[in-house]
Formats: sequence, C-alpha cells, structure tokens
Amino acid sequence: MTAGAQLHGKVAIVTGGASGLGRATALALAEAGAEVVVADLDETGARDVAELTGGHSRGCDVSDLAANRTLVDFAVERCGGVDIAFLNAGVATGCGIGDDFDPALYRRAMGANLDGVVFGAHAVLPALRARGGGAIVATASLAGLTGVPLDPLYSANKHAVVGLARSLGPALAPEGIRVNAICPGYAESKIVDPIRGMLSEQGVKLIPAEVVADTVLRIVTGDAAGECWFVQPGRDPQPFRFRNVPGPGGD
Repeated sequence: MTAGAQLHGKVAIVTGGASGLGRATALALAEAGAEVVVADLDETGARDVAELTGGHSRGCDVSDLAANRTLVDFAVERCGGVDIAFLNAGVATGCGIGDDFDPALYRRAMGANLDGVVFGAHAVLPALRARGGGAIVATASLAGLTGVPLDPLYSANKHAVVGLARSLGPALAPEGIRVNAICPGYAESKIVDPIRGMLSEQGVKLIPAEVVADTVLRIVTGDAAGECWFVQPGRDPQPFRFRNVPGPGGD
C-alpha cells in the first residue's frame, strides 16, 4: 500500500504550518493523500503553503482556546471532519530565570509551546471522536528529553509536552485516538535562527525539516500511542525508551 493510499480521504490540521517543520509536514501529508488545513499566525505564509498542498489555510493563535476551536470548526465545515492533528506551533523563549527573566516572553513561550498543544488537543477531540478515532502528534523536542541549560524554560515546556503525550496516549488509545510526540534535535526551522551562527561554529548539523516530516508520517500511519520519537542526525528516528521509575522500597 502506498503512503497516498494510506491517507486518501483523511483530513489533517497542521499548526505552525507556514514554515519549518510545519510546512514540510503539511507537504508530506498532502503528498500522502491527506487534505490539509494549514494554520499559522502568519496568515500569508499559511496561505502560500496551502496553495502548494491544494488544501486550506487559516490564521490561528494557538495560545487561545477559542481560536483552536474555531480552527477545528473550520476544518470540519470545509473538509467534513478531522483525522489528524499535528500540533506543531512553537517559539523560542528568549529569556531565562534570573536577571534576564521576562514574564511576557515566558507567557508567550508557554502559550505557544504548551497551551497550544493542550488547547489544540482539547479542541480537536470531539472531531476525532466523530470520525471514530484518529491521530494527534505534538511537537516536543530533544529538549523535552534532557536538560538544556541554554534555555531552561523551553526545556520545561517541552518536558511538559512529553509528559502530556505519554499520559494522554494510553488514556485515549481505547477510543482509537493515538497521541504521540516527536522530539527532534536542532532542526531546520525559524526557531534556531537566534543560535544558527553558534551551532554552525560548533559544527552542529541541522536536521532537514523533511526528515522530521517523514517521521511524523510514520507515526500517523502507524499504531503507536503515548510514544515520544527522537530525531537526530545519523540515526533512524524511533521511540525514546524511558526507564521505569523506581517502585516502593521495603520497610
């Protein structure tokens, strides 16, 4: 069975779809046969990608619950339903804890990176249930699997996305709704722009956005739930194997 046959007749929402990982994944989903709704704060960019996919575009601030509901309503009305949600929108933090802490930047990052996943999942659940199941993939990060002293607040909200996917996955799997996360290292996207020069100086290879998109496609066409797939240069993407927490000790 070809990828196109697998997703023919499916409807996918992609947030943060105007560029980077979202753009690459929107194109991959469309090539695989899905009808794609591209959502982004950058409405012009979203429209440009939608023209390439033959799909639809919508402006959306994922940090707002009502905006997420409006996005899902648009997809249902325009396309007949939703089968896949790639909750990908995200931003760099731009501040740390201490002298450079900025509450506005902190709230902006939490709103996009965590609230955008929570609100997006909450908003799309009724549409997925109406279809008898579906798939949610949230963009976390390798920063959600390890500590990142360079940006501890980004690491914190990405750890939260990982925890949400691992917890919500088993909870919704009995309904045929598969929730997973993808955890790329440094990948080709706008989010690395502030540190692009530093990464280049250190010889860090950026992961092509298409590699991440292909991994998302593997997840949505598979049967996994509650997994967090890492993507790193030179390695085959696969689920991260978490160690079990220690059980109770003896008296």
